[in-house]
Amino acid sequence: MSPSRLLTLLLLLLLVFTLLADDAEAARRRRRRRRKHRPAAGGKGAVEGAVPVGARRIRRIRHTSGRRAEFVMRRLQKAKMQHDEEGKIRLVDGRMDFEGNVQIFHNNRWGNICDDEWDKREGEIVCKMLGFPGIKKVTHSGRYGHVRGSYWMDNLFCYGTEESLSECRFDGWGIHDCELDESAGVVCDTHFSTTTVPPTLPPRDEPVVTNKTKISYSLEGKMQVRLVGGRTEQEGRVEVLLPGSNDTWGLICGDGWSILEAMVVCRQLDMKYAQAALTTGYFGGNISDVVLSGIKCHGNEETLDQCLHEDVGEVFCPNPGSDPNIGGVTCIDKIADLVPDHMELARSAHLEDKQLFFLQCAMEENCLAQSAVKAQESGYGWHLDTRRLLRFTARIVNQGTDAFRPTLPKQYWEWHACHMHYHSMEVFAHYDIIDDKGNRVAEGHKASFCLEDNNCVPGVEPVFKCANFGDQGISPGCTDTYAYNIDCQWVDITDIKPGTYTFKLAVNPELKVGEMTFDNNAAVCELIYTETSAWVGNCSLTRP
Repeated sequence: MSPSRLLTLLLLLLLVFTLLADDAEAARRRRRRRRKHRPAAGGKGAVEGAVPVGARRIRRIRHTSGRRAEFVMRRLQKAKMQHDEEGKIRLVDGRMDFEGNVQIFHNNRWGNICDDEWDKREGEIVCKMLGFPGIKKVTHSGRYGHVRGSYWMDNLFCYGTEESLSECRFDGWGIHDCELDESAGVVCDTHFSTTTVPPTLPPRDEPVVTNKTKISYSLEGKMQVRLVGGRTEQEGRVEVLLPGSNDTWGLICGDGWSILEAMVVCRQLDMKYAQAALTTGYFGGNISDVVLSGIKCHGNEETLDQCLHEDVGEVFCPNPGSDPNIGGVTCIDKIADLVPDHMELARSAHLEDKQLFFLQCAMEENCLAQSAVKAQESGYGWHLDTRRLLRFTARIVNQGTDAFRPTLPKQYWEWHACHMHYHSMEVFAHYDIIDDKGNRVAEGHKASFCLEDNNCVPGVEPVFKCANFGDQGISPGCTDTYAYNIDCQWVDITDIKPGTYTFKLAVNPELKVGEMTFDNNAAVCELIYTETSAWVGNCSLTRP
């Protein structure tokens, strides 16, 4: 039982004992007064056949005490019910009981979970808690509609061995910076499914899309696209004209709508690059006019009808919130393009053994493996436990035409007292070690505590500096460098055996900020790990 639940039960027991003690003391005082003022039998004031005053008072006391006891019992039963429900989860707004956005019960009400850091490990725990045999996929960006109510959890980080989501690490109950379209969801396996069990630590890549076909396969002719309702011609809701629809334009459902789909729309309309993908009714439109749902693009298609989709024509589009779930885009002429320096990554990689005593700040930011947490909880001598770290330098180049900036404005940056810095992005980079079966066996991550212009090509002046709460970003033609000696600039490989692995470094992995292309955002290298050394090489650039 957690310390907070134990404290709640102790406070309730103290309240019960206090009320019972007060009732007993009041009863003793009343008995003393009755003995002092009780008239003699048959004396003055005695009426034949009348009920004595003392007897009436005793009944009144008993009645009052009974009501108080009943009140206390009701409060105890309510507290027990809340205790039993605490941490339970449910799926909402799905078409069937095995799919939907995930909600968790806390503090006597249901709340949502943000999709930051949401992957199959958290989804496995959800499906297991709900009694399903496994998980098909996790969903992001409000796949089943905008959230109802508020968020309870953000930056949820599970190891996959927890019994419930409340046992995982997260920012704290009710602490989040998420929008209405960032709810996390799952699609669980049913008991009639015959799928295989997924690996314990699956790769971070998006789950394989199934049961979807190209839009063009469902149409007899070409589909036209336009933007309507924006303040400029480069923004608005996306409308499509299907062949044979008698010049009636329809809308796109916002379920699963992301920056990848927005990139294709802007490219098809000759509007260069996608700055943002929106799911909103701000640009107008009626949810009843939706004719396309479940669109999934790779990002490099020339036209939208080359992408995959679920339904066309009369479609199901979840819309539980007050803001319509309509897909829209914002296009832009100039944009950033981040590329990791894979040569510097291979050159700088090396091993370091370090005791937990020197890794306390890293523990706070989930930069170590689960076994480090268990060692810390084991008791005496935990600080002497040694971790093996694969250290490396991550140098990120902006070869685009505009600066790369965090999505959060300054007033929402999060201060981390241990490291004495601000986080302007929740996740800027992922580091994964993957075995030959495709299972992720070790991992690391990096929040952007400082995005700045460390080095620039000749003729380009640095713009972004983190000192004194300065602006953060990476200018075109400049690099931001996370040197190998910076805290958390590693992967904790203490628990993996020597062998040959794949090492993957991905920047802007959640695709929250638009770029020219995402085909070069990850460096994938070969890792040969022995008891005494680590070699990284044969690197190539790919998608996150």
